[in-house]
Amino acid sequence: MNRLCRHWGHKFPVELGEQQSTITLPLGICRMVCTDILRVDLHSDDQQMAQLQQVVADHLSRMAGSEQLTIDWRQPGLKMTEGGKGTEHE
Repeated sequence: MNRLCRHWGHKFPVELGEQQSTITLPLGICRMVCTDILRVDLHSDDQQMAQLQQVVADHLSRMAGSEQLTIDWRQPGLKMTEGGKGTEHE
């Protein structure tokens, strides 16, 4: 979460807290909460949601480095798992 916020912070408005963050992208808003899992909530219009999902997934995969990352978006609650940990999107 921190790496992604620092990466996008050079181009887009980012609010970064200790356990949560918000990134305002042209395609929509990405909110992340990191406790024992990383929860990602995406907010966009129906026409841009698929593209926002792809952009966020691509960047999360790159930022994961050598960590195993599996992304499984679901509607209406999109779910992502990272090394057996779940992340939901609502």
